[in-house]
Amino acid sequence: MNLKRKSRGFTLVEIMIVVLIIGILLAIAVPNFIRARESSRAKTCVANLRQIEAAKEQWAMEEKKGATDTPAEADLAGADKYLKAWPTCPSGGNYDEIGDVATPPQCSIGGTHSLN
Repeated sequence: MNLKRKSRGFTLVEIMIVVLIIGILLAIAVPNFIRARESSRAKTCVANLRQIEAAKEQWAMEEKKGATDTPAEADLAGADKYLKAWPTCPSGGNYDEIGDVATPPQCSIGGTHSLN
């Protein structure tokens, strides 16, 4: 009688090793992905702030305003204005502080979400 069985599947140890390798790869990849996503959001926010700043400068030149004049959001965004629509921060911040023409606009999040 032949008592040998053919092994057709994976052993528990082999499966555990594969799960361990996948866990290690995830432990490395997930923090880098989160960091890259937040960095991308911050760069998009800064690009939005630059657009607002450029719109303020164009508004000031066309309306013959000085450096201390402050435009409203309605002066900069809308149909036939300097911005088609008011930009939004991808991280959920607000661009409420437009400031005067000489002051750069600010995001409510601050930190990496600023022109300075």
